[in-house]
Amino acid sequence: MSFNFDNTYARSLEGFYVPTEPEPAPAPKMVQFNRALAAELGLDGEALASETGAAYFSGSQVPAGATPLAQAYAGHQFGGFVPQLGDGRALLLGELIDRHGRRRDVQLKGSGRTPFSRGGDGKAALGPVLREYLMGEAMHALGIPTTRALAAVATGEPVYREQILPGAVLTRVAASHLRVGTFQFFAARGDTGKVRQLADYAIARHYPEAAMAPQPYLAFLQAVVEAQAALIAQWMLVGFVHGVMNTDNTAISGETIDYGPCAFMDHYDPQTVFSSIDRNGRYAYGQQPLIARWNLARLAETLIPLIDSEEKTAIATATEAVNSFTSHFDARWLAGMRAKLGLAATEPADLELANRFLAILQGQRADYTLAFRHLAAAATGDDSAIERLFQDPAPYRDWAVHWRDRHPDGETMNRVNPACIPRNHQVEAALAAAVERQDLKPFETLLAVLSEPFTELPGREAYTQPAPDDHPRYRTFCGT
Repeated sequence: MSFNFDNTYARSLEGFYVPTEPEPAPAPKMVQFNRALAAELGLDGEALASETGAAYFSGSQVPAGATPLAQAYAGHQFGGFVPQLGDGRALLLGELIDRHGRRRDVQLKGSGRTPFSRGGDGKAALGPVLREYLMGEAMHALGIPTTRALAAVATGEPVYREQILPGAVLTRVAASHLRVGTFQFFAARGDTGKVRQLADYAIARHYPEAAMAPQPYLAFLQAVVEAQAALIAQWMLVGFVHGVMNTDNTAISGETIDYGPCAFMDHYDPQTVFSSIDRNGRYAYGQQPLIARWNLARLAETLIPLIDSEEKTAIATATEAVNSFTSHFDARWLAGMRAKLGLAATEPADLELANRFLAILQGQRADYTLAFRHLAAAATGDDSAIERLFQDPAPYRDWAVHWRDRHPDGETMNRVNPACIPRNHQVEAALAAAVERQDLKPFETLLAVLSEPFTELPGREAYTQPAPDDHPRYRTFCGT
């Protein structure tokens, strides 16, 4: 079986990683295999959806041409800087050129200890592996840049957390695994040469147009700022809460990476937090744009020596680039909100119209996803479904008078407002069935539903509904 690896990270960035072999799994078994992604990568899906694939994607057998390595990076975690993190349970196997000519990383996650494991076992449990598989595919179907899962393989051995859990390995595909924290690792050591080498590599791989700019490293920073602004705007528009926006989870490519304590918001509330360890709400839903800009400022700090030989000039121009995040984000978010509201034309009052609707949702604890989906029916004159979301529909009715003056297009709205998102209670039920009862059918059904998020299909009505009011408060936890 040929993977046709072309491993530029291993060739070009010696000293940025530690070569490390995965630990073989005692009894690897394929749990989920992404045939569509395999085809996109130019791989033989039929051959890999087998014992051969289970061996490759568990770490039991290293494919020919792979160069397994653990990448070095640092990171700010909940605001505190850790100078050395690195891949503690992940190994980059190598890079493939997909059928669209894009370079993609193929990484194992949960394949055993590495030099960066910091006392951990380097393993992953089946539940979090399936969560990342499901969430990545859901985000991809929503059109949001994301890492994706190629395979989830049970290892046949237990992992020990608060309880004994079945072990598994995720095979993750990404545009790259370059992070803000990768730059911080070398900047913290005062190694400007390696920061420059890394920046040159990142420019060549992700933003080649920056190389032609008068100030390439400033252009690179600006490109990353714009990519992150677009990404976070998309998160906000669908109600996604990442939950752990550390700098080591901020990808230079502008993809969503690491689905640990993430979840989708039910009722609209900017203070929504799901992570069990985010006690102060640093990474709450409404905080995400501010945190993204803060993370980008940390990237800018690493690039100061490269941007200009005069430090004051470099700081001023880098600060301007980071501060441009706000205007880029605002423009992306408002354009997306216009689409969600079905507004074809642009008017100065659009921002106020959108914010008034959100205020109504927040004041009455209305479901965010259903409100926008039902608003499409209201655009054609049927307010019954959306009014049922409100205890008092009067504020909505007053708002809708102004909204209807804009002649909203319900058909357009249904193309951008999902009917189905990964509802937290449904995700947990599917994972519990897979882990506790070895029943994958609920997981596979939910995966199929989420692959068509904008389509309402007969028999799938339950997947559009939030948890019952008496459902326990939802909490997520870090770590695979």
